[in-house]
This record gives sequence, C-alpha cells and structure tokens, in this order.
Amino acid sequence: MRQIIYFIKKFRYFLLFIVLETLAFIVIVQDRSYHQSKFVNSANAITGGFYNKANSVSAFFHLKKDNQLLSEENARLKNLLDAKENKFDLDSFTVKDTSQYFQKYDYSVAKVINNNFTKRNNFLTINKGAKYGLAPDLGVINSKGIIGVIKNVSSNYANVLSILNTNSKINVRLKNSNHFGTLVWDGKDYNITQIIDIPRQALVKAGDTIITGGKSAIFPEGIAVGVVKDFKYEQNKYQIINVMLFNDMSAIGEVQIVKNLHKDEQIILEQSVVNE
Repeated sequence: MRQIIYFIKKFRYFLLFIVLETLAFIVIVQDRSYHQSKFVNSANAITGGFYNKANSVSAFFHLKKDNQLLSEENARLKNLLDAKENKFDLDSFTVKDTSQYFQKYDYSVAKVINNNFTKRNNFLTINKGAKYGLAPDLGVINSKGIIGVIKNVSSNYANVLSILNTNSKINVRLKNSNHFGTLVWDGKDYNITQIIDIPRQALVKAGDTIITGGKSAIFPEGIAVGVVKDFKYEQNKYQIINVMLFNDMSAIGEVQIVKNLHKDEQIILEQSVVNE
C-alpha cells in the first residue's frame, strides 16, 4: 500500500496529465460528430483487423478437415458421373436401380502417410487397407493426375507402387490423337517420366498433353499425366519422350483409390482369347 501511495505522489503530475487528456478526448469525441466518426472508424478498423487475423488462424486449423471433405465430395461426384456416363438408354417407363449396375469405377479417399521419391524404386503408404475394401492392382490418383498402383495391402494400410518406380508401366496416350504408349521412369528426375512404344507416325510436339489410355483394367481413360517436355526422334522412330508431370510427386497428401468394378469380367474375357 505504501508503494502505491509513493508511486502516486511521485508521478502525480504525470497521472493528472493523463486523466485530463483522457477527459478532453472523451469530450471532443462526444461533442463533435466528425471526431466521433473518425474514432468509430478507427476502432472498427482495429477490431476488424483483429477479427480477420483470428479468422485466418481458425481457417488454417480447419484447412485439414476442409481438404478431407473436399476429397470425399470429389470422389462422390466422380462415382455419380461415372454411373451417369456408363448407363444405357432405358425405356422411360421402366424403373430400374442403376446406381451400381452400370457404374464401371468406384472412387474412395485415402491419405498418404509415407512417400518415397528419391530412390529408383519408390513406394507410397496410404492409411487405408483391406478393411476398407482395398486390394492389389487398384489405381491411385489425385486431382492433378495419376500417382501409382496399389501393390500390397494389410488390414489398415496399403503400399502403392509409385509412377516413380522403374518397374512401373502405365498405358497412356496423346490427348490430341489416338496414339498410345507406355509411361515409364528412368530413375533420374522425380518431376519427369518417359514414354516408350509411341508409333513413329505419331505427331508429337512439346507441350502436348498426356493422359491415361484406358486400355488397362486399372485406370479410366483420360486421367491427367503431364505434358511433353522434349523428345528425340532418330533413325525413323522416337528414341525418348520426356513428360513433365502435373503432380509434384514430392508433396502428395489426399489421394483417391480407383476400383474398376468390371475388372474381373474384363480380365477373364481377355485371358480366354489368349488361351485359345
């Protein structure tokens, strides 16, 4: 208590000055509309800035959940679109449940929890497994393009053979033509893959878009891959075609699992022809 009294005595003139300045400020703001409006606007600017910052922080912490919800919604819409595109013309008077019968692909969401991209034979690990209906040879993609193919599964996890793996071979084609090839990787740059087996009559140009060809039973046709970076045409054939990937394979988060609902039927039919 003595210290408080001592402090007031020592700084009494300064404290009196502060009190008088505060009273004068209040009188000016209350009596003059111009000053009052300026004060209110300044206060609003300060509180508005504070709330904006607080909202930004809150949005940051909700970003992970929002991304997951967007991925799930994207998968749901792909399922609906695939079912719509693959249904046959029905008699308008016939009522049938076509929700899955005419749907060729099913999409589900998972998250990458481990990602290798600096080795020659890279794998990813996702947080879904057999318990969620996953099995080997299912395609893995995201909004930017292909990621790889599921290799092994446990109950809760799955290993994905990355397209950055020298054992990876994926059917692709030029978007502007029907010329097909095989996407491989030379084990060097994780941003660039290669295409082999493109016919020599194909017209390839730098900047051409590469998409999945749809010839395999894993990926649907038209999934994005990348663009032609450069190529070498010698001895009347394409020696090398380098493709700059749309995906940054060093930063993969949410992914979608593609399941071909007609895969077994397609494989059995194709094997029956080979065995004849």
